[in-house]
Amino acid sequence: MAAKKKQTFEEQLAGVEKLISQMENGGMTLEESLKSYEEGMKALTALEKELAEATQRVTVLRRNTEGEDEEIPLEEDV
Repeated sequence: MAAKKKQTFEEQLAGVEKLISQMENGGMTLEESLKSYEEGMKALTALEKELAEATQRVTVLRRNTEGEDEEIPLEEDV
């Protein structure tokens, strides 16, 4: 059996959006809705963590006053 490929951020987000759409359509039982809600919240938490990690990795290259290039985390670049 082949190992399951890790979904991309976009694929995971699409999965959450699909769950939301299914819940909004009203065709689920209460139990199915609760299970989907829990699954969606778990996925959103993982996506938020992945997004935070990606944001930390993003840097802006800037030349300092001595004329040298330095890397500044994006959120500090003002």
